[in-house]
Amino acid sequence: MGEREHRRAFSPAPLGGITLRNRVIKAATYEGMCPEGIPSPALTKHHRDLADGGVGMTTVAYCAVSPDGRTFANQMHMHDALVPHLAKLTASVHAGGAAVSLQLGHCGAFSRNRELPRRRSLGPSFALNAFGLMEGLPFAHAMSEADIATTVDDFAAAARGAVASGFDAVELHLGHGYLLSQFLCPAVNRRRDRYGGSLENRLRFPLAVLRRVREEVGSRFPILAKTNLRDGFRGGLELEDAVGVAQALEADGIDAIVLSGGFTSRTPFYLFRGEAPLAQMIEVEKSRPQRLALRLFGPHIIRSHPFQEMFFLEEARAVRGAVKAPLALIGGIVSRANIEQAMADGFDFVVMGRALINDPRLVGRIARGETERSACVPCNQCVAEMDRPGGVRCVRNPG
Repeated sequence: MGEREHRRAFSPAPLGGITLRNRVIKAATYEGMCPEGIPSPALTKHHRDLADGGVGMTTVAYCAVSPDGRTFANQMHMHDALVPHLAKLTASVHAGGAAVSLQLGHCGAFSRNRELPRRRSLGPSFALNAFGLMEGLPFAHAMSEADIATTVDDFAAAARGAVASGFDAVELHLGHGYLLSQFLCPAVNRRRDRYGGSLENRLRFPLAVLRRVREEVGSRFPILAKTNLRDGFRGGLELEDAVGVAQALEADGIDAIVLSGGFTSRTPFYLFRGEAPLAQMIEVEKSRPQRLALRLFGPHIIRSHPFQEMFFLEEARAVRGAVKAPLALIGGIVSRANIEQAMADGFDFVVMGRALINDPRLVGRIARGETERSACVPCNQCVAEMDRPGGVRCVRNPG
């Protein structure tokens, strides 16, 4: 490892029909900067700062594909009135020299949104919705085939909105326990029809989304997918199926796969690793019932996992050995050495989250040799900050 891997990381790189100025992508980390579901100037500044700081591409999170795809009412969802606001953001990022992607997702069963039609969330199977329990949404109901078909169309319409807004790519959220991840998860998807059971059946809905979005955006517009290597709990998706998911996405023409992990409703800090900021999450929670729920159930769900650099590397190597599609490594990438290791192991991109919340200029500083590593400490208090009025920030380096 060394200079060759460094040059590869910080040289232009193809992604679908576009070229990124380097191979470092800012992860889709929920920003909390869309009051009443509308992107704020703070959201534009957040991503412009990342562009000025040197990332190849930044990712805006989380855009629901429909009103009922929101986890809570303040989340952004794609609709015509949103396009002018997002167009300002994409223009600003482009002026900073970076590309910009929009993460498209649907919360499925995992919702506390009181504005849901029929006052119930929908997922692969009937289940307790612990996240919505204190908000009067105690159960999630099984989607019908008509619901699935409608949601496939919603993903396509949202992708069309992303193109109209000037985004360079979209990231389909197949991970972290959101709707498409719920269908992939054996413990959550207990259906007995053609959408449940075998991996082939559990993939049917996510692949239908990919194909329909591809029809909408064309062959050259980049489509990424965020997938899980492991869900992180007994009965969840494991590495063997994760390899199968990647192979299926490759066969259907995905442009890159972001290899992640964790299930927000069950193992939320399997993704973040490090400290679990439960006290701070309780402090910022606006809903009194939700504060009570966090006090009662939080210690059983908001659990810490030991942090180590490049914590998904070993599992991701198994996927790298099974597919030729471009792969993006995420998880504990905090230094020049980590980036170079990813390049040496054959990954096409690296995806950074907390390290860039700590310092949006980090990529440029590493590229120029001004620093070797991030100052980020995995305290994870930035997760709680997402729910404060100003949105996500590093409490140790508020900038």
